[in-house]
Amino acid sequence: MMQSLENKNILLIISGGVAAYKSLELIRLIKKAGANVRCILTESGTQFITPLSVASLSEEQVYTDLFSLKDETEMGHIRLSREADLIIVAPASANLIAKTAHGRADDLASTTLLASDKPVLIAPAMNPEMWDNEATQDNIQTLEQRGITLIGPAQGDTACGETGTGRMSEPEEIFGAILSFFYERPLKSFKALVTAGPTYEPIDPVRFVGNRSSGKQGYAIATALFEAGADVTLISGPTALPGPVGIKTIRVETAQQMLKACQSALPADIAICAAAVSDWAPKENKASKIKKRRNHTPPSIALKENPDILARLAKDGPNRPDLVIGFAAETEDIIINAREKLARKNCDLMIANKISAAENVFGSNQNHVHLVSLDDSEEWPRASKKTIARKLAQRIAQHINNKEKATNVRRIEAAE
Repeated sequence: MMQSLENKNILLIISGGVAAYKSLELIRLIKKAGANVRCILTESGTQFITPLSVASLSEEQVYTDLFSLKDETEMGHIRLSREADLIIVAPASANLIAKTAHGRADDLASTTLLASDKPVLIAPAMNPEMWDNEATQDNIQTLEQRGITLIGPAQGDTACGETGTGRMSEPEEIFGAILSFFYERPLKSFKALVTAGPTYEPIDPVRFVGNRSSGKQGYAIATALFEAGADVTLISGPTALPGPVGIKTIRVETAQQMLKACQSALPADIAICAAAVSDWAPKENKASKIKKRRNHTPPSIALKENPDILARLAKDGPNRPDLVIGFAAETEDIIINAREKLARKNCDLMIANKISAAENVFGSNQNHVHLVSLDDSEEWPRASKKTIARKLAQRIAQHINNKEKATNVRRIEAAE
């Protein structure tokens, strides 16, 4: 399941409006996915963002003027539309929507759209009254009848101070539509919960019981599920990682906080517990720093057992996700211990890896894991954590597909 946009050519048309600033983030997302992105910036668009900022992010020439002698000697409006695999208009102003619907071609953006033979996605952005106006709605209906895909607009507060429908969709949502255009997204309409990182259990205001987890594998899994179309909630312990784009990220510190956040995120179809939750926490969290004093023995710290988040999520009941996957970090007998943990916690699958100085897993960008079920195991050779995450997302999609097929067979047999 490839979610890269490598070798894809996208033409982004940026029209006027305050939402034009969001197009800069959209360019960054498209480039990060490996695509080539060329941009047309309308004259009104230049009132909100500069050609230099667009060029810097796209790493391409920015096209602004229909009557550029150099561009039109090369038939720029034809070439731009022909060389693109997909055309996106974001933001799409009411004016540009109207011109496109009525076939006007008085600038480079509208001329390119009229000359295009490629699929077009538009993300409208305008005042709510303009959006609700009968003329705009007629224009939108005309464009949709011609096969143009609409993304948004969203409801909320707009730049003009009014509230209603008219906000441009967020760059992450538009990027998701781009992925959907190029690829099947097998986890679309599924809700996923992912935990990642360590937990910190406080001893006093400056000290804690914790572990070495970086959160990189969990974050990569959350991103891979999002790329596959899932609605993802990531619950993260303390890490140095930024929240993945497009994913609701809830940051916690302790195991108790992580459990509460997980329970609030239910119901979910998929739960993946990649977090390295501390098994124990100090019974008492001192209100002031424990002072080190000369000739005093080190203080003893009484511990209590933390809640078992994985076992609670996997416990049979109305809120149990359809698929629960745990992680088992082991120093020996990896498969045996992982399978025992899987059975004890009522999981569906377990990802097991060996923790040792030689493997160098914590903080690394690579991992070497085994996918373990009750009756089988499969080794996944050392690879980047992103590769492991995408492979896991693919297996989850296969698992769900097989389960749905089996359910349909049973329904047919029951009907017969």
